[in-house]
Amino acid sequence: MIKDNQKHLNRLHVVIDAVILMISYLIAYWLIFGYLGRSLALPKGIYFSALLYIVPGGLILYWVFHLYEPMRVMGRRLELFNVLKANVVGALLITMVLYLAKDRLQHFSRLLVFLFICFNFVFESAFRLTLRSVLRSFRRKGYNQKHVLLIGYSRAAQSYIDRVTANPDWGYLIRGILDDNAERGTEYKGIRVLGPIANLEEILPMNRLDEIAITLSINEYDKLERIVNACEKSGVHTKFIPDYNKMIPTKPYTEDLLGLPVINIRHVPLTDSFNAAIKRLMDIFGGTVALILFSPVMLIVAIAVKLSSPGPVIFSQERVGLHNRPFKMYKFRSMEVQKPSEEKNAWTTKNDPRVTAVGRFIRKTSIDELPQFFNIIRGDMSLVGPRPERPHFVEKFREEIPRYMVKHQVRPGLTGWAQVNGYRGDTSITKRVEYDLYYIENWSLGLDFKIIFLTFFKGFVNKNAY
Repeated sequence: MIKDNQKHLNRLHVVIDAVILMISYLIAYWLIFGYLGRSLALPKGIYFSALLYIVPGGLILYWVFHLYEPMRVMGRRLELFNVLKANVVGALLITMVLYLAKDRLQHFSRLLVFLFICFNFVFESAFRLTLRSVLRSFRRKGYNQKHVLLIGYSRAAQSYIDRVTANPDWGYLIRGILDDNAERGTEYKGIRVLGPIANLEEILPMNRLDEIAITLSINEYDKLERIVNACEKSGVHTKFIPDYNKMIPTKPYTEDLLGLPVINIRHVPLTDSFNAAIKRLMDIFGGTVALILFSPVMLIVAIAVKLSSPGPVIFSQERVGLHNRPFKMYKFRSMEVQKPSEEKNAWTTKNDPRVTAVGRFIRKTSIDELPQFFNIIRGDMSLVGPRPERPHFVEKFREEIPRYMVKHQVRPGLTGWAQVNGYRGDTSITKRVEYDLYYIENWSLGLDFKIIFLTFFKGFVNKNAY
């Protein structure tokens, strides 16, 4: 029944999306040639016949960007971002067609295309937010529910129950749990163990279940094939929630090895050659532009450092970078010159006597980091990424903090997701690693731009810098 409802909802989506596309286009047309009174340089028929391509093309783009998938657990932001991407790609395709057919369509109004895309994005977003609100309201009242049975009482089952009970608007109703080890009647947040797994073949024909979620503990996977076969025979949709979920990423990267599915323990988008090349081009361009823009500041700081205390202007220190390779990271010198053996094994502390007056200011404002633009252009670092650490601390943290070394699968950065969220200087290393791992697994150019933008507001002044 849920599947039928989803099909009807998808058909309704398609119809309403088609209507929104047409209305957006016609409003843009009326605004330009009606309200503003601009003269038509092409016959009306060309403008109206364009709808024969724009409407189906728009619907195909919505399908490509996963906008007809169930809304139950798709985030609102992700859905709106997909709507934006579909509209931007649509605008680029229309522009390309107009360019390729410039002999016939040279005078087709570009302003109409721009207004159409803007109106369509606004109307489509408003429609989807309204629909989401209505569905959420229905599900909270008990309608449009998806009935689920859990197989296995494990950590995975508890995690699943936690999330479903915390989000009633998803519309999942957990009917119970089957497990061979827990006693019948054992309860977790109102969900009871109904009996052993052997009861599954009796329960399937008697109940109108929509899904079976297999949540076996890691030592019970020998039963998996039998359970899946029973579920497949009944025609009930089956999904697998692994008990080792803490070891794999939220968005697992699966490879097909001649029919053998291989799940990578960690998905790192920057291991893809295209993604790495795009990020490297952005680093070279951004680092060069930043060097030019900040060169007056760097010149003034260099003079101030030289006058404040004897010693070199630039201080280099060994850090661990991509693939655990060491490199020399550059900074403006902010401390009195020391022996390498004295400075390499200790962090700077509050009111540290080694820090100069100029050094205290440039450390607080992160100006001491500006020479790292040279590291970025050389390829040692990136504009955005996990901050690099000294070899001594890397050896220490790799033993103490789980997954610490994963951060070295990407280039270290001048700024990062942990830094714009407040984890700089004397803060929790464990939390810093959590944010670094999130960045590594969820990298995109959009996330990089967001971090760079936030750095200007949150990343320069560091209250934990001493």
